[in-house]
Formats: sequence, structure tokens, C-alpha cells
Amino acid sequence: MATLTKTTRRDFLKIAGTTAGGLFIGFNWLACDSPKMEVLTDEQVLSQAKGFNAYLSIAPSGDIVIYSPNPELGQNIKTSFPMVVAEELDADWKNVRVMQANLDQEKYDRQLTGGSGAMPHSWERLRKAGATARYLLVAAAAKEWGVPASEITTEASMIYHKGSGKEASYGDMAIAASGLEAPEEVSLKNPKDFKIIGTPVKNVDNQAIFTGKPLYGLDFYREGMKHAMIQRPPFGMKIKSVDDAAAKNVKGISDVMVMENNVVLIGDSTWPLMKAKKLLKIDYEADGLVESSSDHDRLFREMLDSNKAEERRRDGNVAMAFKNAAKVVTAEYQCPFLSHSPMEPMNFFAHVKENSAELIGPTQTPDRAASAAAEILGIPKENITVEITRLGGGFGRRLRADYVEEAVKVSKAINAPVKVTWSREDDITGGAYRPAVRYRFEAALDADGNMIGYKLKGAGINAGNSTRQNNFPSGAVDNVLIESIDHNSPITTNPWRAPITNFLAYAEQSFLDEVALEANRDPVEFRLSLLEKAKASPVGGELGYDADRMIGVIKTAAEKSNWGKNPNVSQGFSVYFSHRTYVAQVADIEMENGSPVLKKITAATDCGMVINPTGANHQVRGGIVDGMGHAMYGNLTFENGLPTQKNFDKYRLIRMKEVPQIDVHYVDSGYDPTGLGEPALPPTGGAVANAIYKATKRRLRRQPFIEQEEFFDLNLEIKRA
Repeated sequence: MATLTKTTRRDFLKIAGTTAGGLFIGFNWLACDSPKMEVLTDEQVLSQAKGFNAYLSIAPSGDIVIYSPNPELGQNIKTSFPMVVAEELDADWKNVRVMQANLDQEKYDRQLTGGSGAMPHSWERLRKAGATARYLLVAAAAKEWGVPASEITTEASMIYHKGSGKEASYGDMAIAASGLEAPEEVSLKNPKDFKIIGTPVKNVDNQAIFTGKPLYGLDFYREGMKHAMIQRPPFGMKIKSVDDAAAKNVKGISDVMVMENNVVLIGDSTWPLMKAKKLLKIDYEADGLVESSSDHDRLFREMLDSNKAEERRRDGNVAMAFKNAAKVVTAEYQCPFLSHSPMEPMNFFAHVKENSAELIGPTQTPDRAASAAAEILGIPKENITVEITRLGGGFGRRLRADYVEEAVKVSKAINAPVKVTWSREDDITGGAYRPAVRYRFEAALDADGNMIGYKLKGAGINAGNSTRQNNFPSGAVDNVLIESIDHNSPITTNPWRAPITNFLAYAEQSFLDEVALEANRDPVEFRLSLLEKAKASPVGGELGYDADRMIGVIKTAAEKSNWGKNPNVSQGFSVYFSHRTYVAQVADIEMENGSPVLKKITAATDCGMVINPTGANHQVRGGIVDGMGHAMYGNLTFENGLPTQKNFDKYRLIRMKEVPQIDVHYVDSGYDPTGLGEPALPPTGGAVANAIYKATKRRLRRQPFIEQEEFFDLNLEIKRA
């Protein structure tokens, strides 16, 4: 058994105690466990489970309500979080009802969906919540039956004493258990005894999604609320004049107003707002830089050629390594701006009152929404409530609070509850994007094909540090120089699924294949040799990654994909570490009638313990599809501060028929769960690009692949094997 020892009673209460909101077993005098009892609604269960609190409550009916505090945007956290609580509780999953918690940082500490950090952060406290509840239930039964607690066992929401033959349901003991004092220490299960964790569990919202039950922000409606849509300016421009006469004449429009360089339309529903928005006549003028994609190409050249880059890492004597090299390999890789493009565009509801505000909608950062509203309104943050709806995607876009701020400002201005809705065009043209980056790589090889020097220079547009200087192959090469330089653009950018690594991995892994080819080395063997060197004598001190875990996924992916064993299959390899997790991938291409056909992608993932194989598989496959689709097709270009692509007719996304077979495997390294929402995406572009090169000898150094000259005559197809 693993034992958690709390240093103080106060610390325990803060994390999972009854007074601070970590755990409460609610109850009601009306108890009936008869299987013939009518199924209770969630409202009925909650009304009986008085005093329910942060993570769970148990009603006399035997129903267990488990709250999931983090926003759910398709990453399955609303299912996997409760699974952890239910595991330590020894609950019968059939008795569990899962509900989305509203914002309460005091109870839950981190209510954030981003950085693939939800499960690593909450793993221990979720287990603690379930285990503490189980302890109290057992203690209550022991007291009532007059037997030692050590002789009592639990299973599937039942309590048993073998010696006396007594048994009771959790509902039977809820009243007694709720009056007991929580322990200072609680024992957690040995993972070998897990019954729920590690088993496939369906998404708890499946039925509601399939039957069209309102779950998402766009579904939210309140009688009497107003609707608003906003015309935002091109990047780098400000309003010069507005002619809104025609827009105001549209039936259903109640007001049109200028607010902080935006034109806001207020109405009864979104349809008249969309019609009126098209009738606005707005003249803009420059307000600083107004950029086009041609400007960005020039800026990339200037930045990579400049001597103003910031040094991020230097190991050894780089100049000497390149001077003495038997061969030097150089290449540049570039990735474009990308829209997040979640299927649910931005939207939010706000009702600003005299000294409070009510916020409802899809946000990855509810605390940021509350903080932004408090600052705008000049009221205490505790006077603001945030109800989190299910998110129809996010990919980092909903880490921002700009659309929440809009709803708050409009509600305050019109003194009424309002829901601000973005159209698809608003979402693509007025959003915050994945930054564009260009990389320059150089590698020095000795006469034996060993990489003795490595240089990387990243030039970004609103990317910040476009490198990950401590990631592989740093630590595995004696002489390393990594630099970055950034241009401050009026085009807003934002974390995009697997920030920075989503395009850095493609570039690095493609370049490493180029180096392996020049060294006459197998790409897999080449990477493994570098990792063995890093293990034996890491350069620069402690590694920023676990070489053994990376080796583990590399070997598993090579084995499961039959790497190099079929002469009729051209394979591309890629491996990357991001967000605490290691993923290796192999893409298989076969030639059919003279054209390359992408048949399969094999993935090996080390994300620590897999909580829910169903959700994990969806995450890995979804990340691969996302990574492949954007590497192949995604592109956002600009002309005078406006995106050229405004909807899905021009902004190309991957289609279902273009998804190859995806085989998913996991490496059990014995670690606690690590992130999984993002890590499967970064390696995909490199694996596909390397397979294309193996099959066609065409090296794709720019994304999207489909727009590169080297790609035009390939006629790449994707087929399921």
C-alpha cells in the first residue's frame, strides 16, 4: 500500500477535508436501496445528498455524485477524473453520477485545461478524496457492528464483514460516516488492485451528446437575454468611420455601437445579427504595423541572418566542432500560422449586476475569466460566478479570455444579460493563432558518421522562445548551440495544441533523418545511439528528458511497426517528448500505380499509467489526426492585416476519408499518469514527411505539405490497410 502522510490537519482539510471542500458525504433520512425503486434524477439525488461538496457525495439511495472540476473539451477528463475517485472509493461505477463543477479555486486549486497537466496535478488529490471517503464508510460500519475496521472489506459500493456475515451499502452508512472525523493519514491502493483504472470506460456524456441534450456554450439560453455579435478590425488597424444605418434597419436589431475599436450589434437572435453585420460599412486606418505574409517571409530571412538572436543553450566548442567536421548538414524548415478552429466557435454569456456578475460558457481557464471580469468591473473576484459548460473543442484557443471580456463589457454597457457569439468567419479571422516559425539547422558529422555538433536557430512571429533548448538531441551531442529570435507582430497568437513542439518536432525530426541519411545510418539506430550516449554521459549536466523512457517508445514503435522488415513499405520515423509524455511514431507508405499511399501510422506512447484505455486511444488517435491534417493541409496567410482564409472552404482541414489506419500501443514505465492531450501530435508531421521522402526522395521542409512544389506531382493518397 502507498501511504500519504499529511503534515498538519489544516493541510489535509485544504486538500480534501470536509470544511475546505475537498470531500463530503452527504445524506438524507429518506433511504431506499430497493432495486425496484424509481430511478432518481440528478436533481432528486442532489436534493437528498445534503451538504455535498468538492469531489463527491453519497446519497442514501446509494447514488454517488462525483464532481469533475476541470473543463471538458473532448480530452475525456470528465470521465477519467471520476474514475480515479471511484477507484479508491471502491465504488460500483454503475452508481456513479458525474457532474461538472463550477469555478471554485479554493476547493479545487487548479481548474485549468491546458498543458496536458490536469491528471498529473490532480492524481494524488483525486485518489485521496476517494480513499478518505472509503475510510469513513468502513469506520462507520465497524462502529455500528462492533468489529475491527481491519476485518471489513469493500467492493462495488458494498461493505462486508466476513466473520459475522454482515453487509451494508454505502448508502446505508452515509449518515453515520458523515459524522466521523477525517483521518490524518489515509492508505491508497496498490495499483495491482485497481478494478476501474485501466479498464475501458465510455465517456460519461455520450448519451447526452448522442441525444442532443444541451451541453455546450452555444446551447445555453436564458429567457430575456440579448444576443450580440461583433465586427473586429484587421490586425494593426483602427476604426476611421462607421456607417451603420442599413444594419440598424434590420428587423430584430436593437442597437449598434462602437466599443473599443469594435462595432457591436445587439439583437434578439443571431440570425438578424449576422445579416446586419454584413451591412456595416466600416473604414479602417493603420494603427501601427499592418502585415502581410510577404512581410513575414522577409522578416524570417532577416531574423535568421541577424546576430541579435538570444542564446538559449551552449555546450562545448561549437565553432571548433564545425571547423573540424568531415561533413556539415544544413536545412531550413518553416511552419505557418494556424487557426485553432474548434467546431464550436467562441461564445459566452454574461449577466453583469450592480456588484456581481454571472458568467456561463466554454472556457479552458475559468479562473482567468473571473479575474478578467473582476478587473473590468472593478468588483471583488469572489462576487463573480463562473459556470463551465462542455467545450466544443479548444486546442488552446479558449485559454484566452477575450471573448469572455467582450460579453462582460457588452452586458455592462446595455445593463442586461447577453450572450456574445462568434461566427466561423469571426473565429478564423479574429482569433489568436499558432505562431509562424522558421528554423535553421546545422549538424556536424565526423568521419565515422557521429554527430559532433548541432546548431538550431528559431525565428518566430509572436512565438516567444521558439525552441525547447533542453529537449533531445540536447544532452546527447558534445557541442550544441541553440538560439531564438522573435518578431513582435500585431497578429495575436496563442498556445496551440502542444505549443511550440507542434511544429518544432516536425522540423527537428525531419532534420535528424537528413543527418542520419548523410551519416549512412538507420534513422532509428541513429537516435538510439544518441540516447545511449546521453544516458552514459549527459552533456551539460542533467537531461531535460528521460532517455530510458524515450528509448522504450522508440523500440516499441520499431517492433510493432516491423521497422525495416518489408522492402515494399517505405517507413518514416519520429519521436518526441512533450508535456511529460513520450511518443514514437512510424508512418507506412506503399506505392500503388506509381503513387505513394499512406497506409498506416503506428504509435508507441509512454504516458505513465493509462487511466482509461478508451479515452487514451481517442487522445492518441485524435492527436495524430490533428498533427497529420495540419502538416498536410493547414495554412493561414495574411494580406494587409486580414487572413486570406475566412472559412473552411479555404482553410483546409483533414477529412475522415484521409485518415489512415492508426495502431496505438502503450509502454508501461511504472510512472504515475502524465499528460496525454497534446503529446501524440508533435511527432506526426515528421513521421509522415520522413516516409514521403523514403518513398519518393522528395524532402518536404515546409508546411503545409500540399502547397509545396515538391509535393505537387506526388498524388499522395491515404488508404486504410
